[in-house]
Amino acid sequence: MGMRVGELIERFGGQLQGDPGIELSAIAPLERAGPADISFLGNGKLRAQAAHSRAAALILSPLDEPEVAASYEGARIVTGNPYAYFARTAQLLAPREAPRAGIHPCAAVHERARVDPSAWVGSHVTIEEGAVIGAGAVVDAGCYIGRDAVVGEHTHFFANASFLARCVIGARGIVHSGAVIGGDGFGFAMDEGVYIKIPQTGRVLIGDDVDIGAGTTIDRGAMIDTVIEDGVKLDNQIQIGHNCHIGAHTAMAGCVGVAGSAIIGKYCTFGGAAMVNGHITIADHVHITAGTLVSNSINEPGRYTGFYPISPNAEWERNAALLRNLSSLRARIRALEKALKRLDSG
Repeated sequence: MGMRVGELIERFGGQLQGDPGIELSAIAPLERAGPADISFLGNGKLRAQAAHSRAAALILSPLDEPEVAASYEGARIVTGNPYAYFARTAQLLAPREAPRAGIHPCAAVHERARVDPSAWVGSHVTIEEGAVIGAGAVVDAGCYIGRDAVVGEHTHFFANASFLARCVIGARGIVHSGAVIGGDGFGFAMDEGVYIKIPQTGRVLIGDDVDIGAGTTIDRGAMIDTVIEDGVKLDNQIQIGHNCHIGAHTAMAGCVGVAGSAIIGKYCTFGGAAMVNGHITIADHVHITAGTLVSNSINEPGRYTGFYPISPNAEWERNAALLRNLSSLRARIRALEKALKRLDSG
């Protein structure tokens, strides 16, 4: 889907330097962009590369524009947030599938399920009794939608995703292949050496505009619901335990694990493989770096890190030995301090 540079300005604003009639057909990186492409500069270190790009147009910030303009010959869209502008532009220029509607003849849809006529249900999909599929929703091949589950308008389930009984997702969601939403939480009681399973009777409630990556699992609550608020973005292979509550617009990178009953605030971010203990609370606007274990509640916004930097193995072993003896070293230092005080006083 092509468009003119001027149309982008009309839709998204920004200051245009150059010809508004330039035709664009695709987004491309700086080094590969050609005369029908638009690219963006999000990192000031790449100003020289941007200045010599063959792109028909560039999206860039006011700080980068003067240096790039000295050599770059195409149109320039100057905006305060080039990355967000790029994302909106990419949505417009990305290839789109033709809208689909109807139910594939190989799908199994219960007679008491409700599928909006504008929705699409693909081959070998199973939709159980009482489930509701909203207007414009897409449920691709091999998906399972459980009893009394609700799929909101224009939400897209990619192939082989599972959305189990009584779970709810709002509008414009994306659930990628292999995701399992509403599996049992990990709840067992020990009695005389035997685990007794605790029934998991809650649901998973998901808001609008939520993205859920491939292979990600979100457990249903034990007695209350697991809640994922509006705008949350979950990468691939993330585990969200039962009874968790994830605040609006929080984002988690791949392989993050959140144990049961954790409460996470709004606008938080979690780097890849970060781990969150159960039954703790994390405030709004907390940013956890990759590989960090969050073992206790965090009550103040900010950036938190809890991993030891990688080092050669021999050096790591020496440092580990020091850490192992830290308490005894502390005691010796205190004894030395006391001895020094006695000498000074004498």
